Amino acid sequence: MNCNLSFQERAKLSMEQLSKQQPVTLKEAKAQVIWLKKVSISKNKKQIA
Repeated sequence: MNCNLSFQERAKLSMEQLSKQQPVTLKEAKAQVIWLKKVSISKNKKQIA
């Protein structure tokens, strides 16, 4: 993969990838947020211990 991409080229590639993904419902997005919060809290506890 070419690492010397401009910001505009990266943005174009990202938009192409996003257009291929299935849409996410609000319910699914909320579930993802809850899961991420749970995982990040447990990850922080492991680092502290």
